[in-house]
Amino acid sequence: MLTIRNLEAYYGAIQALKGVSLHILPEEIVCLIGANGAGKSTLLRAISGLVLLVKGEISLDGVSLVGRSPEEIVALGISQAAEGRQIFAPLTVLENLELGAYQRFHKEGRRQITQEIERIFELFPVLQERRAQPAGTLSGGEQQMLVISRALMSKPKLLLLDEPSMGLAPIVAKEIFQFIRDLRESGTTILLVEQNAKMALSLADRGYVLETGKIILEGETAELLQNREVKRAYLGKGRKGFLEE
Repeated sequence: MLTIRNLEAYYGAIQALKGVSLHILPEEIVCLIGANGAGKSTLLRAISGLVLLVKGEISLDGVSLVGRSPEEIVALGISQAAEGRQIFAPLTVLENLELGAYQRFHKEGRRQITQEIERIFELFPVLQERRAQPAGTLSGGEQQMLVISRALMSKPKLLLLDEPSMGLAPIVAKEIFQFIRDLRESGTTILLVEQNAKMALSLADRGYVLETGKIILEGETAELLQNREVKRAYLGKGRKGFLEE
């Protein structure tokens, strides 16, 4: 589905990604782990068309994404739930969800969009309870649910999740990861960037380890969980944030 070959990305003169190659198959969850500053979020931004200075190839189902606008990339089937719960705080929960489907309105009409929103409310009953409430008044966990749900409203082939558990209490993070598991069961293909390496590796099919802009390890997640270097760097004692269940 998604293929990335020899990707380089720059912020001005600074090279953030250095020859990254990876692939994602349909209905897979692939996780990307690494320390802060490794380039994880930059990779998601490059896929979404938000990083302009790139070299290499990014393609979805054989269609190149390089040089396309973020709007075109969403239309082709990629949607991102950004880091930091970037909601439209003054708008209601319902209005945030409707904005997630803005490209679909002229194609499918309000009736189909309304049906999709009701499906979201079935997945997240708390959002239905808050549908008329300003999004900025939601709790952190509820805002994260809304961000993911808004991304789903474009009916993506590939969903990009950037640090979905960031800043959440452990019990709320568990709820978010359970929802991601449910998405997996429904056939949603996901690229997951996550600081909680243990939880991410336990959830995904395959994983990549990114370090200073380069992929240094890749493989089935069961193998990575047993890898001595991964254990030392990301699963060992004393690494705050990586051991929450």
